[in-house]
Amino acid sequence: MKIILPFTLLMIPGVVISMSVTGYSGGGVTITCGYYDGYKENVKYFCKGQWSTCTDQIRTIKKNKWVQQDRFSLYDDTRSAVFTVTIRDLSERDSGIYYCGTEITGPDPITEVNLKVVTAQQIRSVRGYSGGNIIINFKYEKKHKNHEKCVCKSRADRCLTVINTNRAAEWKHVGRFSVHDDGSAGLLRLFIRELNENDSGEYKITVKVSEEYSFFSEFNLNISDDDCCVKSISLSAAAGGSVNISCKYPQSHSRDVKFLCWRSGDDLCAEETSVNQSRRWSPEGKIRLYDDREEQLLTGSISHVTEQHSEYWCGVQSDQGHKSFITRVLIRVTGTDDFLKLIENHD
Repeated sequence: MKIILPFTLLMIPGVVISMSVTGYSGGGVTITCGYYDGYKENVKYFCKGQWSTCTDQIRTIKKNKWVQQDRFSLYDDTRSAVFTVTIRDLSERDSGIYYCGTEITGPDPITEVNLKVVTAQQIRSVRGYSGGNIIINFKYEKKHKNHEKCVCKSRADRCLTVINTNRAAEWKHVGRFSVHDDGSAGLLRLFIRELNENDSGEYKITVKVSEEYSFFSEFNLNISDDDCCVKSISLSAAAGGSVNISCKYPQSHSRDVKFLCWRSGDDLCAEETSVNQSRRWSPEGKIRLYDDREEQLLTGSISHVTEQHSEYWCGVQSDQGHKSFITRVLIRVTGTDDFLKLIENHD
């Protein structure tokens, strides 16, 4: 029965009297509430509004399995004596007071949750191509720079962690997955290399703010094998000379920014040149690019070629900054010894 008795709450070990939670529109939050060990078999619920008029959003007697009601999910973990509530697809209308509650005979032990939903732009869908690479950008408020972040892939009722990071290391690598957490910019970048169609699916990026709550963003990754584009091209050039490149891209990316990146070790884009207009050359430099959107063709030239600059990638960039690396460009540099001698003689 819903009768509040604050002194009762203080007598129950592990109960959080009140917590403040921040979520972001379009994303979700996960809230964890503890309860007294003797209440494992009791009904758990999550309601919204002032206590006297609190309306259930979800309520269940089921244990150790997820229960879903519209955008709300609840999992009662009897082994740990906590239950977890997840709210998805948040909007500003979700802001307000909520209560985690355990139904007992007498006053229900409760935890007050003050939820604030902040307007934000979420990742919805990202497209990549078999054999290529992808960089996905996740922006967060800088106050979360030291909080642990986790990337997982959803499968059935589980989300299998593919990689996580914390403030101890800006870079983290696990197999084909890497993350770079730039706290000063409030930006987490997820790298996935050597894409294949099995990488398609729903992913979730979670920021763990405390033991009591975390917020997350879910997006769908779609990996396809487009007939328009070759996965790799090989070229040759004399050391110190120039080489021309030509890369096709899918028609769906005609209006996106095009780029050419030089790869250095694990950094897929150590140096980048981009072009964002059709049939106009990029500014003068070591790399010049020209995008013909009617032909879906990126062309350009690389000058002052060296052995250190022998791998490049052609790709496209979305308006949210996600990069899809489509075609690998390998350059075999010839005459390196002669070029070095020429430089020594010139000096």
